[in-house]
Amino acid sequence: MKDKRQDNKTRLEHILKSLNEIERFTKKCSEKRFISDDLLNSAVLFQFSAIGEAINHIESHLLDKYNYPWHKIRAFRNFIAHEYFNIKMSSVWNIIVNDLPELKGVIAGILKNEF
Repeated sequence: MKDKRQDNKTRLEHILKSLNEIERFTKKCSEKRFISDDLLNSAVLFQFSAIGEAINHIESHLLDKYNYPWHKIRAFRNFIAHEYFNIKMSSVWNIIVNDLPELKGVIAGILKNEF
């Protein structure tokens, strides 16, 4: 039998790792460079896909304790996977700058509070 609690923790740790990778990849990067760098775009989009996939597998009762729009992360993962040709990298940059710090804080909080 699979230990769902441990699985949730492992997935949350993977999310935190992916968030840290995105930060590392874009730390000394301007928006202009980010938008024009295909290799960097691919690396960041892969990490966002991994985050969305991990969220899909974390038990809802755990995520529901925290006020965060989890559906947006799932939807973004699906957008990357299925509508990749419509991705605007300027919008991805805005997510990195405006949304990642909050998500990172929420994930770190879940790990601290629940495990």
